[in-house]
Order: sequence, then C-alpha cells, then structure tokens
Amino acid sequence: MVVNKASGLLVQGDQTGDESLVDIAKRHIKDKYKKSGDVFLGLVHRLDRPTTGIIVLARTSKALSRLNQQFRVRAPKKIYRAVVSGTPETYTRLEHYLKKNSSQNKSFHYPKNTPNTKHAILRYHYVEQLESYHVIEIELETGRHHQIRAQLAAVGLHIKGDLKYGAKRPNPNGSIHLHARSLLFVHPTKREEMKFIAPYPNDVIWNSLTD
Repeated sequence: MVVNKASGLLVQGDQTGDESLVDIAKRHIKDKYKKSGDVFLGLVHRLDRPTTGIIVLARTSKALSRLNQQFRVRAPKKIYRAVVSGTPETYTRLEHYLKKNSSQNKSFHYPKNTPNTKHAILRYHYVEQLESYHVIEIELETGRHHQIRAQLAAVGLHIKGDLKYGAKRPNPNGSIHLHARSLLFVHPTKREEMKFIAPYPNDVIWNSLTD
C-alpha cells in the first residue's frame, strides 16, 4: 500500500496516543475487504510528523521482509522537495555528523565524527525560485533522524515553517514545506519496478510550483 501522508499525522503510534497513519490504513483495509480479526500492516520506513508525502506499507510479512531488505541497502530512490529560505547552491552534496537528542526530539550537526554521532550525507539541486523562497530537490545517501531538516539548517537553508530548525515563522497549520515527492522501488513479489509521485499539499506555496 502506498499512501500520500498528510502533515500532522503520525506514521506510527507514540506516547501521545494520537491516531496514526498505520491505524487509519489498517481500518481502511479491514473495511474495504471485510476482514475479520487483526489486519497485518508492516511499516517499512517513516516520515516526520510535519512532513508530507509518500509512505509505503507492507500488507504481508513476506512483502515486509523483502521491502525491508531493499530499504536496508538503500536500493529505492526517494526524492524530496523542500521550500527553503536562504541561498541554495545550484547543486551540492552535504556531509555532516548528526547526534539525536531524544528529549528535544531534535538532531544536532557536527562537522566531524564525535561520540554518538552518525554520518549523514545528502545531495540537492536547485529547482526554481518563488517570490520569497526557493525550491530544491533532495536525495538522501543515508537515512538519519531529521536528516534533511538538520543538514539544510546547518548550511543556512531553513525549511518554511520548520521552527525547530530555524524557520522564522510557523505555518498556520503546523506543517513544514518538506514533501516526499517520489519513490521508486521493486515490487516485493512481482519483481517489477514501480514509481509513485505524490501530489503536493493544497496550499498557496505548493500550488505556485511549476513542476
């Protein structure tokens, strides 16, 4: 199952007790297919709560195992779009060491390897200029906690609405302008390459993009 996640929705339940994407998807499957008992739905990867875009869920244990293996070796191609302030380069590769602070639910960047840090690498290229912001496209080489948000902030590129990582103002709905735009992976049983593109959220900024 491939879903376009809304901002503010947890992917998986946490201590807040708020309903999650997994809860909603399980209920959908149960209702649609008139299933009795518990519904299996495996979580393959995650998105931050304020982030929007593509999530893939596994409907069988075999699919979960095979998809987990693909994501473990970083075979799927995930593309993100972000609306940022600052001055992006045309193309660059960012490399930092990130340390997660669980009590703050935030990752901090370091220029070199220090105790308890994890190596983080991403690439981005410039897409287009908006009236007050810029749009960039991002591809991750590693998968770390809040990696895109922390690494972009480290070079002065603040995602619109992301107060936690330096944005000046929040978005009215609590979202941030970071969107998991596309995902390419191999179907776990059919072995066919599949690509999905998630429509942008419906707001003035996203609607102004030409692509």
